[in-house]
Amino acid sequence: MWVVISQFTVANGMALQVQAAFLARPHAVDSTPGFLGMEVMHPQDKPQEVWLLTRWVDESSYQSWHRGPAYHDAHQGIPKGLKLVPGKTRIQSFQVFAT
Repeated sequence: MWVVISQFTVANGMALQVQAAFLARPHAVDSTPGFLGMEVMHPQDKPQEVWLLTRWVDESSYQSWHRGPAYHDAHQGIPKGLKLVPGKTRIQSFQVFAT
């Protein structure tokens, strides 16, 4: 299994709008070949910090989605005017070798 964790921090007080956007997302990625699931969360004491964890069958499934038009389409619901804290965005990939 391949896991990708994206982390970003909302800079302009729009954390609730970001949460609403994820709750209302169209779930288009859910039918992507190799996609296993997604969780979106924030630390209990830092609602402006968003962590997005996606699970994939393998790296190539993730890369195919990330490089394709579906990736762009999936980000159309980003709230207008959203600003992120510079230098706080991070994306890491993990190969799961045991569960």
